[in-house]
Amino acid sequence: MSNVSSASPSFTRRILHRVFPKVPNFFALLAEQSQQVGASAVLLVEYMGSGSSEVAKRVIDAEHEGDRLKVRNLTLLNEAFSTPIDREDLHRAIINLDEIINSCKTVVAEMDANVLALKADKYCLEMAVYLKDGAEAVAAGYGRLGSDPKLGRADAEKSDKAVRNLTRTHRRALAELFNDTDFQNIFRRKEIYGQLLRAGDRLNVCNSTLLDIVVKLC
Repeated sequence: MSNVSSASPSFTRRILHRVFPKVPNFFALLAEQSQQVGASAVLLVEYMGSGSSEVAKRVIDAEHEGDRLKVRNLTLLNEAFSTPIDREDLHRAIINLDEIINSCKTVVAEMDANVLALKADKYCLEMAVYLKDGAEAVAAGYGRLGSDPKLGRADAEKSDKAVRNLTRTHRRALAELFNDTDFQNIFRRKEIYGQLLRAGDRLNVCNSTLLDIVVKLC
């Protein structure tokens, strides 16, 4: 009798788990993934300031870790019995966060000596700093979803401002670039400026997703 009674709670838990599976803490998962986005953007700024091959490798390593987090989060989402918010919103957030990390790696890879052999100028650095500011604001917003999501609005506004600043810097960079007479330099720099602008666009999409989630939670 003692063996049966001691096994009963475990058996009951197994049955309940099958009927009501434990829901992953998706807010914590998004917070971790968004922190990786912020860390990747910080490394991009560091690379723009130093041109260091060691920092470039760390950017690539950060992208590999970002892929791991994306795959993990998507797997948990696909297997989840229920979610705290719409599955579509979670899926968009997971994908969009990873796109920013991919953008950081792409910029560094194209500036590498084997591709464009390009050193960062003041505009590359400035746009990278705005991308970092926006990514860190988005990371803060996603980090609040599980505790006080309404504060995420202010974070989204900070990120939006950073993206607008990045876009303005891009325009100034092009205006000065087209005064150059070195067409190879024009081509190479225009490509990198464009990659940084696309990173800002992806950050803007990620920010919109954050706002959608905040609205639905509040």
